[in-house]
Amino acid sequence: MENSKKHILIVDDDDRIRNLLKDYLTENNYIVSTAENADQAKERLQYLKFEIMILDVMMPGQNGYELTKEIKKQSKIPIILLTAKGEVENRIKGLELGADDYIGKPFEPKELLLRIKNIINKNIKINLKSIHYVGSAEVDLNKMTVSLNNNLKKINNSEKKVLIEMLANPGTTYSREEIGKISGISQERSIDVMITRLRQKIELNPKNPKYLQTIRGTGYVLWIE
Repeated sequence: MENSKKHILIVDDDDRIRNLLKDYLTENNYIVSTAENADQAKERLQYLKFEIMILDVMMPGQNGYELTKEIKKQSKIPIILLTAKGEVENRIKGLELGADDYIGKPFEPKELLLRIKNIINKNIKINLKSIHYVGSAEVDLNKMTVSLNNNLKKINNSEKKVLIEMLANPGTTYSREEIGKISGISQERSIDVMITRLRQKIELNPKNPKYLQTIRGTGYVLWIE
């Protein structure tokens, strides 16, 4: 799978949280290294390549804010801050120092997983000549086809534009208005029909979609395993 080669560094002085996250992310096909303080984290970063860092703010010694500031001066590695502080100013401080996202403790591991997927994939440019997978569906954007269970179906230009955008940003929710701008379709009803048709092409069970899902009252999102 795409994320099986992604390496994550978890930095937290709490053994329980560190081990819980390591186990959970490992189960979700990530390679995970850990550090219990800033010094260990910097040592790992010196010798290993990571796609993303999960960093606790409140640590003894150099805290998460200070470490974020130092790392961002010399690296573009995405950082998600873990913080027990709920105040807006503390969250803003982390973002101002270069953090890419934050999540407040306590949190659901699945929410962190979704944020990780979103950050890792948000800057990926879709290669039109390569094959992309949505579950069992094989999407060929160059040939404008979707193959699922040996059944080959064509996609039109509007569907192709939406797939390019969503494949590049899995986990991102798009409103009907945004999808309309991407696809060139103005009528909300026509947008819903297009999404329904896409589901029929990429989902094993279109009536109970696993990947191209509706976020009630918000829009649509594409998840990729």
